[in-house]
Amino acid sequence: MDRLINIIRPYPWGSRTALPELLGTAPTGEPRAELWMGAHPGAPSAVDRGDGPQSLNVLIDADPEGELGDATVRRFGPTLPFLLKILAAGEPLSLQVHPDLARARAGFADEEARGIPLDAPDRNYKDANHKPELICALDEFIGLCGFRAPVGTALLLDALAVPFLVPLAATLREKPEQDALREVLTTVLTADPDTVAVAVRQTGEALERAAKSVEAGDTGDDPALSLLPASLQSFLGCYAEVCRAYPEDPGAIAALLLNDVRLQPGEALYLGAGVPHAYLSGLGVEILANSDNVLRCGLTPKHVDIPELLRVVEFSSREPGVLRPAPVPDSDGEELYPAPIDEFRLSRFTLGGTAPQSRSVPGAAPQILLCTEGTAVLTDADGSSITLQRGESSFVPAGGPALRVGSADAGTRTAVFRATVSV
Repeated sequence: MDRLINIIRPYPWGSRTALPELLGTAPTGEPRAELWMGAHPGAPSAVDRGDGPQSLNVLIDADPEGELGDATVRRFGPTLPFLLKILAAGEPLSLQVHPDLARARAGFADEEARGIPLDAPDRNYKDANHKPELICALDEFIGLCGFRAPVGTALLLDALAVPFLVPLAATLREKPEQDALREVLTTVLTADPDTVAVAVRQTGEALERAAKSVEAGDTGDDPALSLLPASLQSFLGCYAEVCRAYPEDPGAIAALLLNDVRLQPGEALYLGAGVPHAYLSGLGVEILANSDNVLRCGLTPKHVDIPELLRVVEFSSREPGVLRPAPVPDSDGEELYPAPIDEFRLSRFTLGGTAPQSRSVPGAAPQILLCTEGTAVLTDADGSSITLQRGESSFVPAGGPALRVGSADAGTRTAVFRATVSV
């Protein structure tokens, strides 16, 4: 077992209070967006095995089989195949999609052949890997995920009655789903910037008026607004906040095409290739394949490659598919968030309070154990132990015997997430 020394990424959209509160540190006034745990070269964790801190990716490079196990190396190569994060969104993140594995390999090879530097602002593919991800809420987590059924979005656009949106609503009602979604997204992203700025301002104002009507219980005076489902009515203020945060960005209009999602603590979302999404606010545990490939649709000052984006987006509607943890058969209380991916596997142990004070954790595969609630104690077969406070984590190399994870206080609920691979 190794206690991880982790890096916080200060992206501008990060919350200024959520991560400090979790970690028990004083806020600095600066955004604290993501706490990274793993071996990604962008911000690798470090461990100290007696010779001072060393980057986890360097240790893995020196002995991949010893750190990751033969099965993991054979399946995924000599790198830790997942990255674990705590994500703290104080403002909307960029509206984005991720490529599938074939597109990532082709796009990376193409940009390499054209000699585009890896750190170039117009580079799309930083590596040849896909980037499926799963986010699990630690508090109420608000986001956008996947296209809403076109008829539902047409109702929303009708209720806003903004001139720019009127023909988009007609397209969504009249054309086949894939054609309609592609045409509307393309129209929004390629529109004249001055036209977009006016449309975002008018849309934001319309959303604010509609949200106030909902709050006051006056939807009956507006037939178009009264047709919206109650869940969507309650989300109008969130869409208005996106327009305020990005007043000239076409992504603020594109966001209206996506399903609104509110995750409660312990609920999760899995996001596969081609699914447009954006996180708006909240604190969560995120696990993803070890990649940094992002195609942006908007809500960002960064590069947006519209032709490449349109190759990657999956133009079909889907329900967000909220996940809840399910008991793992024949385990000692492990609860799994099921996801159709081998590079990562996220599960949770609940200890103390009304639950048992300790659990057994398998040791065959490389894993990271993260405490998010209470105080956890990890004990190995030799009796050595590590105590983890909230937000602290440990890397466990592959091949060891089972560990025990326990609560330092039997009367206090403790939660520990386990990140590993499926092999």
